[in-house]
Amino acid sequence: MNPYPYPVIVLPGIMGTELQDEYPVSPDTVWSPFKLLTKAFDRITLHPDNTRLELKEPARVVKSQLFELIYSEFLQELRHNLSPQGDKPVPVFPFAYDWRQPLEVAQMMLADFVEEVIARTKLLRHYHDSGYGTANFPAKVNLAAHSMGGLIVAGYLRKFGDRQVHKIASVGSPFRGSLEAVEKITTGEGGLGGSTSSSREREAARVTPSLYYLLPSFADAVKAELGLAKDLFLTATWQPSILETLASFIRMYGLDQSDPSLQAMNLLESLLVAAERQRIEMEGLMLEDSKQWLCIVGVNATTLVSMQIHKDAEGKPRFDLKSEGRRDDWKSKDPAKRTQTGDETVPYFGARASFIPTEQIVCVIPGDYGFWEIKDKVLNRAGFHANLPNMNLVQRLVVSHFKDEKYGDVWGRPAPDLPEGKPWDPPIEGLKKK
Repeated sequence: MNPYPYPVIVLPGIMGTELQDEYPVSPDTVWSPFKLLTKAFDRITLHPDNTRLELKEPARVVKSQLFELIYSEFLQELRHNLSPQGDKPVPVFPFAYDWRQPLEVAQMMLADFVEEVIARTKLLRHYHDSGYGTANFPAKVNLAAHSMGGLIVAGYLRKFGDRQVHKIASVGSPFRGSLEAVEKITTGEGGLGGSTSSSREREAARVTPSLYYLLPSFADAVKAELGLAKDLFLTATWQPSILETLASFIRMYGLDQSDPSLQAMNLLESLLVAAERQRIEMEGLMLEDSKQWLCIVGVNATTLVSMQIHKDAEGKPRFDLKSEGRRDDWKSKDPAKRTQTGDETVPYFGARASFIPTEQIVCVIPGDYGFWEIKDKVLNRAGFHANLPNMNLVQRLVVSHFKDEKYGDVWGRPAPDLPEGKPWDPPIEGLKKK
């Protein structure tokens, strides 16, 4: 057993990194989650002709720092609880990234950052003296990912392998998507980074590539009337208002004015094709040892688990994201119904991954918050999903996984669809079952 845990990289979820515009001499913060005055949609919206760059130029909007309210305690707890003593710290690095961009961009950045973290860790005397970087203590890192960060990790492993990764812990990651992404693109509302809506937010969402990577692909996520498509990665599935808005957006800001409707169709198709390609790649991920990955899933909260597509008066698709699709049947005695739950943002089936066996899933619920925790201050504002990294239990589970031994009082719950008679077998040995 190695004398110290491997260094850790923490990946936040979508909208969990603040953005700043570096074009001004003194950079401006243009996006900070849950702060209305620093949601400058006009400055973070991407250009329809090039969704890698901003609509409003000249600009240079880049990643800044992880959102403190959600991730500060998580980082500090990992640093404190993984380190054997104060003068021999286990390094825990935040990984900020531009959450608007295709996930492949962040995956490439992560590959470079892994190399940097390894190089920095080798310069720590206690790691050097313990042989970090040798055959007995390989140059590897641990990855802790929240929400969309888990998709970035999965894509990274699919492309680069696990040669430099020891263990992974994901928290509330939508490996098979979230219907909140559909709601965000359609209305501007949703549980991904706040619930307010505006025309500016809808416009920004519809040209944000990363949101399409979160579209749901799990069974029965979408139910459509006869004659309508239900595969959200197909342009024909989307209601006409999406294309109409994109065409209007292109008409106002696009450089080529020849055929805005065709350009809107091509833009939407390109966003969907890229997102589907990444989902297929991720579904093909295979781990040499699945217990390398601790998958923590939030349940027992009312979540949008399905949506309907109806025909409008002209026979065109119309999305129905009303409350009928919001369910929490976690406590049902019917095993088939218990899966109709989630963490307010990610449905249980959206959090499932092909590379994690059902018997290894660890579920947590809102009731796992302790009396003195931050729940009362933040949970009602940010939601269960966003606040999962602040749960003390989640922090102890991640520490236990990375230390290869239980840390403090830790517990969890089996997946709601674990077959009867099949033993629960989480990656943390001896984990208490509730």
